Amino acid sequence: MSVSRRRSLQALFLTLAGCWALGTHQGSLLAQGSDLLAQVQERGVLRVSTDSNYRPQSYLNPDGSWEGFDVDVAREIAKRLGVKAEFLDINFDVITAGSWNGRWDVNVGSMTVTAERQKALLFTIPYYYTPASFVVHQASTLTDIAALEGKRVGVGTATTYQAYLEGNLTLEGETIQVPAPRVDIRIYDTDSLALQDLALGDGTRLDAVLTALPTAENAIREGLPLKTLGDPVYYEALAVALDRSSPAPSESLQAKINEILESMHADGTLTALSKRYYGIDLTKKAE
Repeated sequence: MSVSRRRSLQALFLTLAGCWALGTHQGSLLAQGSDLLAQVQERGVLRVSTDSNYRPQSYLNPDGSWEGFDVDVAREIAKRLGVKAEFLDINFDVITAGSWNGRWDVNVGSMTVTAERQKALLFTIPYYYTPASFVVHQASTLTDIAALEGKRVGVGTATTYQAYLEGNLTLEGETIQVPAPRVDIRIYDTDSLALQDLALGDGTRLDAVLTALPTAENAIREGLPLKTLGDPVYYEALAVALDRSSPAPSESLQAKINEILESMHADGTLTALSKRYYGIDLTKKAE
């Protein structure tokens, strides 16, 4: 091969490489400037924040696999988006504060829609509804919610249960059924940790816990010596949450997930998952 021909081929290769690099760089810039839905679809992964210790909604097995109602809902959403779901264990108070800075895309963690949270977060339509209930030890002699006055009640941090006991809860589309008793609030990282402390004995560390009824019933099924106290104090509409201040606009992803959840309601997917994990259909609003 002549020197001139070799130089021509080298020049051609350099030109092609430069075009490829420029195209890749432009594609990267385009992805950075696009909305969150486009980024998720290009990435092929929906990054989901949730709780690793919140049975039966979400929990992490010793082998590293995720299970639970919220986990399966998130996987189905990802599937219908044409991507895979990746789960991150993030503290609930960090999630509800917003300003995620693009570290994850959505939260599928049984989050209640409240006016306060809407300041920092965007919400989809509800995918299910749960009652909030007090739980006491089996040995407890308390007979009604009013008897909790002055007692030590455990709640998860940054939850609606904490806001309810503090008198700061404003629900969207729901009403509080029972006024909050004045209690000594004990805050835990998760509801499950509060239930474990309550199970140590009546009054040993706690006198009661306020949590989602399905969470309490699951703990009882797993052998914790607990029982519910009184009727539910309010019902929660639970939705997928997105960051209102996301670096990439998240409204298009919110709209797409709304479409997906509507189809999951219509085709019975959500009902089937609810019956699998809770034994009843919690996907319809209680009248």
